Amino acid sequence: MPRFFLLSTVLATTLSGAVSASCPDFLNHSMRQLASTDTIQFCEAYEGKALLIVNTASYCGYTRQFQGLEQLHEAYLDKGLVVLGFSSDDFFQEDNDEGDAAEVCFEKYEVSFPVIATSSVRGSDANPVFRGLGEAAGYPRWNFNKYVVSSTGEILGHFSSGDKPNSEEIRAAIEAALPASSS
Repeated sequence: MPRFFLLSTVLATTLSGAVSASCPDFLNHSMRQLASTDTIQFCEAYEGKALLIVNTASYCGYTRQFQGLEQLHEAYLDKGLVVLGFSSDDFFQEDNDEGDAAEVCFEKYEVSFPVIATSSVRGSDANPVFRGLGEAAGYPRWNFNKYVVSSTGEILGHFSSGDKPNSEEIRAAIEAALPASSS
């Protein structure tokens, strides 16, 4: 019995190391969801999924893009894409009250994809996800920048605020990012 236990422990440690090794450092973090006490550990929750990561704000001229982001979320969810919003006040257009920011996302625009609690997305104060994205592909210059990340953690595209979520270029990047068995 002790040998089996030791072998099981070694195997579990090896397998867990393999899973964490496949997760890029910039995603190997936990963050709290907007207006919630629940956290998401990105590598565990989204292993093998493509991601469309977006910095959001409630009072920006681009806030209407929540509609297009939700459409993408619904269209590609079963194919292996997760749209992931990151609330940010870096450009002074996010509500100071998380409950009010959540109301804009989840009630006004009926967003069903996860949105992370308000944090910085640029510069030395950037949260770890956006620090990794920013160093690799450039920091957001405004709200609603979009990053397409493959199921293996490769950043396949960085799109500006003016690029609409349903644009041909973003859809092509999403298609390229989807897990091989889904595309």
